[in-house]
Amino acid sequence: MATFSGCYTALITPMTSNRQVDYDGLQQLIDFQVKNGAKGVLAVGTTGESPTLDWKEHSKVIEKTREYTGTRCSIIAGTGSNNTQEAIEGTNHAQNAGVNAVLLVDPYYNGPSSLEIRREYIEPIASRFSEIQIIPYIIPGRTGTQLLPQDLAILHAQYPNVHCVKEATGDLQNMELTRKLCGEDFDILSGDDDKTYTMMTTSNIKASGVISVISNIAPRAVTDITQYVLDGNQEAASIITQALQPLFDIITVKTTEQTPYGPAACKARNPLAIKTLMNILGMPSGPCRQPLGKITPNGLEVILSATRKVHKANPQILQPVADHFGIDLDDRLINTKYIEGLTYA
Repeated sequence: MATFSGCYTALITPMTSNRQVDYDGLQQLIDFQVKNGAKGVLAVGTTGESPTLDWKEHSKVIEKTREYTGTRCSIIAGTGSNNTQEAIEGTNHAQNAGVNAVLLVDPYYNGPSSLEIRREYIEPIASRFSEIQIIPYIIPGRTGTQLLPQDLAILHAQYPNVHCVKEATGDLQNMELTRKLCGEDFDILSGDDDKTYTMMTTSNIKASGVISVISNIAPRAVTDITQYVLDGNQEAASIITQALQPLFDIITVKTTEQTPYGPAACKARNPLAIKTLMNILGMPSGPCRQPLGKITPNGLEVILSATRKVHKANPQILQPVADHFGIDLDDRLINTKYIEGLTYA
């Protein structure tokens, strides 16, 4: 069975100005990932705005991603749902498109138990599509439910194609239990960029890589982190992790906004901040699909401040963006014309 290790980029889905999928932009982004060493790409995950793509669009993005990657890197297709039949149909389409790995997010909103997730969701798909690698995606902060390590271990023992998990619980003890119960031949991929180094270097977790958001703009740097750890050079990986920390911190941007009725917390969740930054940098991105909208002016300042800090201290991190897309980073990060229309008034 395939081993999942290294950096896999959770691709954004670029949009045109009227919020239609930009397939030319998608091809450019995939070329950028391949050129800069990403082990693979995830098509239509949460970062790719899977909640607001209909299934026809969903399937076409997967088809096009398969076409554009060719044999140059691996592809994982996001085919999860809170409806098992939909997930089966999506996985069937992915298989027909030539994809050999799918990501199944825990069923959101209807909130099945861990037992039900195993019996009524993962098992029907893993047994029906035995030639496809099944990667459960555990992110209780978004789904309100969680496949537990015990049920994951049962799945791994029963189905050879359940060999990996995307772990975004943020709970190191949960990850340690997953490693203990699933054994050494099981791949744990980080689902949180800021925890990748810790997850990979903690002996009781030993994650083998990451499905990354920040690698949309810094694929070489994130790839280097994972490869350095895999090669035993934790010091080099730590240095890059520290250099990237300001970017990790803007995957979700939290601000306090003033309203006529007093201050209110505002939480701009992925992919809003990363798409905003990609627009500033001149990469194919476009707007988010509603109900995601725009960043606030306060949020924009957080994004710009973090990016300027990284660019000033470690210009090599964003240089691949400048080289591939032919842009002037200094101009892009200072000139106000590049932020026009990106925020709420």
